[in-house]
Amino acid sequence: MAKALLVSPSYFILFIFLVFSSTTISIFGEEYSYVKSINPKKMNMLKKKVTHFQLYWQDIISGSNATSVTVIKAVNNSSTLFGSVNIIDNSLTVGPNLSSKTIGKSQGFYASTGQEEFSFLMVMNFAFTDGKYNGSTFTVVGRNNVNAKVREMPIIGGSGLFRFARGYVLASTYSSSDNGDGTIEYNCYVIHY
Repeated sequence: MAKALLVSPSYFILFIFLVFSSTTISIFGEEYSYVKSINPKKMNMLKKKVTHFQLYWQDIISGSNATSVTVIKAVNNSSTLFGSVNIIDNSLTVGPNLSSKTIGKSQGFYASTGQEEFSFLMVMNFAFTDGKYNGSTFTVVGRNNVNAKVREMPIIGGSGLFRFARGYVLASTYSSSDNGDGTIEYNCYVIHY
């Protein structure tokens, strides 16, 4: 009479686990071979900093040297310019005057998204061209309720010295003219490494 081989349940579970895990490793190992964990210290991500920039955003829509160009006009003669889209390449200056030192550009677009109030979707990169931040950018995306005294929008990322950036900007109108040109003060609070 044949004798049955008795195996302890714990050995059986271990055997099943080893078979399954080795199969899983070969199945999933190749599929996720492009993903690796990285030590933040090797990327010089040692300490977070908060940097404050006070800048002036020069939005020029008039004249032959416009830096903000309407590419889609407002619908149905909307009083809030609803539906209009402007592409921008606005100067970022140290002071409120156009003659102030330019330290970068704000490049992107803004679109009028309010049917009953002046509010814009702002999508722009603050690209620095001066000093130690030359070549670095951070990205602002958010709602800009133009009639509010102070508008807050998030910083959602960046490049160069602002890799992994986050934070917020506070925008307030410094001046505006009858021809639509405007100077906006931006206080930017950027968390970066």
